[in-house]
Amino acid sequence: MPQKKTLSVTKKPKIIGVILAYNVASMLPRAMERIPHKLLDDLILMDDGSKDGTYEVAKKLGIKAFRHVPNRGYGGNLKAGIQQALKMGADYIVEIHGDGAQFNPISIKYALPFMQEGKAQLILGSRFTVPGKARENGMSLIRFLANRGLSFFDRAVLGLPLTEFHTGFRIYGRRLLETAPIADNTNDYLFSFEIIAQAAYYGFTVKEVPVEADYKAEHTSHSLKGAAWYAIRTFKVLGAFVAAKLGIYTKLFKRR
Repeated sequence: MPQKKTLSVTKKPKIIGVILAYNVASMLPRAMERIPHKLLDDLILMDDGSKDGTYEVAKKLGIKAFRHVPNRGYGGNLKAGIQQALKMGADYIVEIHGDGAQFNPISIKYALPFMQEGKAQLILGSRFTVPGKARENGMSLIRFLANRGLSFFDRAVLGLPLTEFHTGFRIYGRRLLETAPIADNTNDYLFSFEIIAQAAYYGFTVKEVPVEADYKAEHTSHSLKGAAWYAIRTFKVLGAFVAAKLGIYTKLFKRR
């Protein structure tokens, strides 16, 4: 008798969006309109001790909202969101900004193939895949030059062929989050670069998709002073990455 063919069934990954929110009460409704809800299996909001009623607005909009006080900082808020999403069974976690302007979440659709294949454990959105688009959308010249310059060094050291490393559109895979010691990452904006370096160090596949950011509309943004301090500290992360490759380990890059 002919043997029956066994069909391989690929499990559909569970994708959960995590809105990071801090004082975005007036911008949150627009953010909700721009999110491609049909592409997500669930959506939660992490309110980082807002003082403008962000949490209350989120509840009125029907969002599963979680709140912590006092403010934990960007990295601390993201860690809390990641842990909550993992408890809910997420295979992939999409980071979404609560202002709805920077880093248009519609780019989730471009990342779907990578998530469905299950190979990429970190997916970044780049504003530079279309030449001139970032500046056309209102990105300041100083931020543009700083980002491009930093990304040049990051490519050289981390060995990742990305056009942008310092972006707010990121999708994290469960395997990366359960392997990299993210609890030891900073609680501020540097977290976003540390996890990229960790993905490279622990050998995970990193992919890139196009993303647009509208700087002309009302939005939240890191101050220039804060951005400058962040840029300086990225070189410390790169140094620790190189040291770990040479056998000198740190809390971010442990022995594999």
